[in-house]
Amino acid sequence: MLNQYLDNMSLPAAIVTSATANIQHWREDLRGVGTIRAVNGVEVTTEAQGVISAIHFRSGEYVNKGDLLVEIFAEPEKAQLQVLDAELRLARRNYIRIKTLLDRGVTTEADLDTARSTRDQVVANIEVQRARVDQRRVVAPFSGLLGIRRVDLGQNVSPGEAVVSLQQLDPIFVDFSLPEQKYALVKSGLPVKLSTDAFPGNIYQGKITAVDSQIDKASRNFLIQATLENPKRHLRPGMFAQVSVQIDSSRKVLVIPRTALIFAPYGVAVFLLERDESSGEIVATKRFVKTGEERGDLVEIVQGLLVGNVVASSGLLKLRNGEKAIINNQNPPPDNPYPKPENS
Repeated sequence: MLNQYLDNMSLPAAIVTSATANIQHWREDLRGVGTIRAVNGVEVTTEAQGVISAIHFRSGEYVNKGDLLVEIFAEPEKAQLQVLDAELRLARRNYIRIKTLLDRGVTTEADLDTARSTRDQVVANIEVQRARVDQRRVVAPFSGLLGIRRVDLGQNVSPGEAVVSLQQLDPIFVDFSLPEQKYALVKSGLPVKLSTDAFPGNIYQGKITAVDSQIDKASRNFLIQATLENPKRHLRPGMFAQVSVQIDSSRKVLVIPRTALIFAPYGVAVFLLERDESSGEIVATKRFVKTGEERGDLVEIVQGLLVGNVVASSGLLKLRNGEKAIINNQNPPPDNPYPKPENS
């Protein structure tokens, strides 16, 4: 008799909170992944061969365009420049002297042309020599943030050898791809949002500045470039980024809280709360649904629910299919049980 009583004993009604499936208008977003790239980013290299005589920067510091970074030993070149300066002074005096003699009728036009040519050749040689001296001074081609120094004092470097990385970080580019089906929806000027794993919770705003003129025939994707302000220099070249493009359209979606979902290997379900007409009590019915996009704490329901359906949003572990439930919304669960960290 005891076993028969236990078999037929009904479980007490579970106390749960509820949420109503309702329609919202979600702005259409196109999502993709991309790579952050500097507007200007180079490996600063040397143009001449020689021994480094001076280093004028520290790794990781900010420099302005034209700042001197490295000097290569250039004493022989500078000495040769002094020799050419002396030759120029002599060539100018000879030119003035022959011009004076020509005015007196003592010499010929040919002698004056020879003196003028000698003077001009020395001037040209000086310009060439000054360019050689300048090649032994490595300067910043634009303003930006330096990387780690690649050379040492006294090192013998060759032309084209990397000295340091230089990146312009504000503003900054992000390059990402979208499938060709979305090509007609994308245009320059559309706003984008960007997030990175390096700074979780931070959202960066920007806009599309360029759309590639062709579609990759291998992947059937097209390349998009967006520009973002980066005053704190959080975003660095080479970072992986999640990008969302906000296009000029919206759609109706049926949404419920994400806490109402039951995840299982064979599908996603919810507990539908309906009032029994005969007893007047609320009964929980397990129903499988098809979900779509998630935004924040809400999830889109594509199939399985109708507008106005009431589902259990907490206390799901206490519910069984066909069992009674009591709705108590006096102490609802938090909007986000896993809050994101504050922006740094």
